[in-house]
Amino acid sequence: MKFINYLESITDVGIYPLISLLIFFLFFVGVTWFVFGGKKEYFDNAANLPINEKD
Repeated sequence: MKFINYLESITDVGIYPLISLLIFFLFFVGVTWFVFGGKKEYFDNAANLPINEKD
């Protein structure tokens, strides 16, 4: 039996791609907000972590 036949037998299977797209979109928006809304000091500190052995 082909994989498509299993998907056709599931009721309301069309909602799963929509949920996946929504999760991806919310994650992308969250990461973009974190990057552009973050403080420069935090990113400078994180960039220097491998270099600074005292911290």
